[in-house]
Amino acid sequence: MSFVMHSRTQFSKWTDLPLKYHWLSGTRSAYVQGLHDRYGPIVRLGPSEVSVTDGTAVKQIYNVKSGFAKSAFYRRLDPGPESIFNTSDIDFSRRHRRLLTSPLSESSLKALEPLVDDKIKLAIERIHQEMKIRSAADIAKFWLFMATDVISELSFGESFGMLEKGEKNQYISDLENLSKLGGVRALFPTLVSWASLIPARPFTNSTEAALRMGQYATDAINRYKSYAAKNPTNQRPMLLSKMFKAGEEGLSSIEIESDAQAYIIAGSDTTANTLTYLVWAVSQDKRIKDKLCAEIAQLDEDFSDTDLHDLPYLNQVIQEALRVFPAVPATLPRTVPSGGTTLCGYWIPSGITVGMQSWSLHRNPVAFPDPNRFNPSRWESPTKDMRDCFMPFGGGSRVCIGLHLARLELRLGTARFFRAFPDAMISNVEGMSHEDMTPVTYFFIGPKGHRCLMKGRE
Repeated sequence: MSFVMHSRTQFSKWTDLPLKYHWLSGTRSAYVQGLHDRYGPIVRLGPSEVSVTDGTAVKQIYNVKSGFAKSAFYRRLDPGPESIFNTSDIDFSRRHRRLLTSPLSESSLKALEPLVDDKIKLAIERIHQEMKIRSAADIAKFWLFMATDVISELSFGESFGMLEKGEKNQYISDLENLSKLGGVRALFPTLVSWASLIPARPFTNSTEAALRMGQYATDAINRYKSYAAKNPTNQRPMLLSKMFKAGEEGLSSIEIESDAQAYIIAGSDTTANTLTYLVWAVSQDKRIKDKLCAEIAQLDEDFSDTDLHDLPYLNQVIQEALRVFPAVPATLPRTVPSGGTTLCGYWIPSGITVGMQSWSLHRNPVAFPDPNRFNPSRWESPTKDMRDCFMPFGGGSRVCIGLHLARLELRLGTARFFRAFPDAMISNVEGMSHEDMTPVTYFFIGPKGHRCLMKGRE
């Protein structure tokens, strides 16, 4: 079959304006999902882009040896120096991933668990304090503070101190808006490059935020170097230690700064939003909440992550949160290699962008009956279809290297929250409503209202 598909979407042969509109509106994932609901597992999104939700096709695209390289989209999304996030160079990616894979393994993270747990305990304390003062607490804010403090201390040996400060600053504001601003850069790269000449705020905001994010990483690295120089025999344990040492052996300072920036961004917003939606979803269903809290209540007071590994329902809840509210719901675009390929019976020429968005893959009704329902029990006995259609951390050789850290934070965060607040409910103070939690999906997911107010026992 030819590259021309689905007669009712023939307009997509000529333009991707509808796709751009929905991206800028934060509704891209829902728009693409709507197309899949109407037309099936493969749809054309524009003149040179195709989306798939078929498990076999997804494995074909993201297979380690598939030859489908990251598309130019990533360089538009992150136009800075080449990094582990935006590179399409497989050798570059392998070289840099080797420096981070070992420190981020489950066994290596075991030594860093106390640091992660201390930040989560402090977040719980801050949530409790705000509930007393405000009658509700913004868990979205505190989970973001926690994740930011964790990744900054693990990366640079020094926390950004967001939980101690307790207030949003420019860095947090940039993190919250990063996905939308990145979309502006990806969709209108030429206009953004002319930001100094164009007074339109979307373009200047995008450029200014990108510069600030780069400066945050540079400043953190410089503080680490200063500390290391003064304390050569008392080095702090750090995830990026191998990368800094590699800098002494040929890795440029620009490469280190670019990877560090990508790392702290990927490790902050994503985990925080997943935890926020998990707590929100669980708190809406008394049956789910009671079952989870009963399981957590059986733990000793001084439980650790080792104890959480063996809790079936806790881990089912986390799996379901990752399915329904994937941190990165957007398409992970790849370029069809030389010679073209066949996906779902359609011939796709070389150079065309193809990919899956986890938002749609996770709603495949064959793998996940009643896909929009938050139902942790579906993970009691996962089928092959479920496993094939579950990619919350990407797939293949470019799977998220921080997945074990993310799961560590999700396990400890969920257990400690519902241990402290078994009666947690969604608050309606200050106009908080379900509308605030409508998922806005650019590249990352996030609540429309930038908040999630919860209350404890009344």
